This record gives sequence, structure tokens and C-alpha cells, in this order.
Amino acid sequence: MKTTDCARLFSSTVLADLFPAERADAFFEALYGDAEDGAYDIRLVFVTQEKNRLTFAFELHQRPGKCLACNLTYGLPPVFARHPVIGIGRLAGDIASILGISADAIEWTLGQTQEHSRSLHSVPLHFVVKG
Repeated sequence: MKTTDCARLFSSTVLADLFPAERADAFFEALYGDAEDGAYDIRLVFVTQEKNRLTFAFELHQRPGKCLACNLTYGLPPVFARHPVIGIGRLAGDIASILGISADAIEWTLGQTQEHSRSLHSVPLHFVVKG
């Protein structure tokens, strides 16, 4: 599969359907009991494809009047990995379906939080297509 194919397959519209903006509020509701306590919005973006490895990222965009502090985001990978609202396993199945492969043929890992600016951090999400 060509990189341009993946960029087309995983357009911002497709990714917004796979990981809707409302999921950030649901995440903070589950975590804190109130979505208003969330410091950032979460957006899924396609980053790149290299052979059988696709890289996406959860972009964390600071909400107005909130602080996107490193201590809030650096511990996120293990939380995202197991949190049912984020649902990475379900997301992996959806990605596999778009690629036309079985959900068993794809494995995922999360990278460490990256700070791009004071108002934008990201958590890399890697998918490897087996075989």
C-alpha cells in the first residue's frame, strides 16, 4: 500500500468519524466526573506510513482557559492504552477494517507523549500490520 493511499484512506473526516471530538468530553467525564475539568481536546490524526507500520497520533489541544501541563500529559500513554472510552482496541479493529484486513492482523503500541508547544502535545499511536 502506498503512503498516499493511507493519507487518502485516513483523511481528517474519516478519523473524526473513528474518534469523534465528543470522546474527549466522555473521557474527562469518566476520569474526573465532569467534562469541564478537562484541559484539552483530543483529535486523532494520521502521521505517516512506512512499509507495514502506520503512525497516527492523538493530538492534545489545550482548551481555552486551561493549562496543558506536561504533568497532565506525560502519563497518558498507559492511561489511553487501557481506558475504555479511548478504546484503542476498538480503534485498531476499525483501522484494520478500513485497510481490508482482519483485526487479528494488526498490533498497536503507544509512544511517549511529545510536546510540540505549550498548547499542543501528542501521543503517537503505531499500528503494525503482521505478515
